[in-house]
Amino acid sequence: MKSESVKKARSYLTSVLDPEILPPYVIIDLYQKRWRIEDAFNTVKRLLGLSYLWTGSINGIKLQIWATWLFYAVLVDLGDAVAEELSLPFERISLEMIYRGLYYFHTASTRGEASDPVKYFANPDIQKCLGIVKRQRKPKQKLIIAPFPEKHRDSDQFFFQSASKLTLTPCLQA
Repeated sequence: MKSESVKKARSYLTSVLDPEILPPYVIIDLYQKRWRIEDAFNTVKRLLGLSYLWTGSINGIKLQIWATWLFYAVLVDLGDAVAEELSLPFERISLEMIYRGLYYFHTASTRGEASDPVKYFANPDIQKCLGIVKRQRKPKQKLIIAPFPEKHRDSDQFFFQSASKLTLTPCLQA
């Protein structure tokens, strides 16, 4: 199965060949959601510190794992609520910046300036200051460096122009 995304064809492999059981758009959506699991493990290990165990006892390890994943679930719910408040897709919200912004929310809450974390993180000033909303990335430009440039010169992606398109200006000799 192939999907045409922004100037790029992607292939997806599946064992379910009946499109009525598993339509192509579902396969594409499942593949994109698969990366959320990778992001979750990365966030839990790197940001929430699960890559280090605080104790050697089995019970302590279980408690640490459960507490970390529970906190991650709360963080995802908060990020989802902020995305809904801003009418943005969840993928545009930075969970890391919400996590880091919890300190600032606590400080503002202690001073009586904030009581709702969703409203606090949805505030445009706070968004810009903390970087809650991820910036849109520019599409990557590919630079093709081929060992045989003559074969690829007419390609739109190649960095040389073909000889027919170049205008040559004679150099002055002294």
